[in-house]
Amino acid sequence: MNVFSAVLGILIAIALLLIGVSRLVDSGPKGARDIEDPLMQAEAHERIKPFGQVAVAGADNSSVAIEAPPAPAGEAPVVAAAPTDGKATYETACAVCHGAGIAGAPKVGDKANWAPRIAQGLATLDKHAIEGFQGKAGMMPAKGGRLDLSDELVKATVAHMVSLSR
Repeated sequence: MNVFSAVLGILIAIALLLIGVSRLVDSGPKGARDIEDPLMQAEAHERIKPFGQVAVAGADNSSVAIEAPPAPAGEAPVVAAAPTDGKATYETACAVCHGAGIAGAPKVGDKANWAPRIAQGLATLDKHAIEGFQGKAGMMPAKGGRLDLSDELVKATVAHMVSLSR
């Protein structure tokens, strides 16, 4: 027991010596320079500010400002051109599924797969494309998921796809 007590006492003495040396090396109050520096204060306030604000109905929300994200310097925002005909619509919106056969979509040009669909008539195909359709082989979302397309443009796209698949 005496050897254990001696080793424990030596370890405690070494720990206290290391604590004393570390305090000697780091003399001065902790963070004193940071507290007085206005740049450090501004950075700290920026880091801890709330990232959002809540507007409450019936309350004065004049202090809640809606900020638009800053535009990249020297660059104009890129706006995708809206398709204007059936071919352009197919290439930008429909080819994703109908080019690869995703979710049971018939591949454009696959005459065997399109024949029963074409036999139903163009009006039925237009209706399924505009309103969406759930079939045995898969599903078609309304307007292919592009609800911004007009019905006429969807019909033109269906006609284009049928012409490629006859």
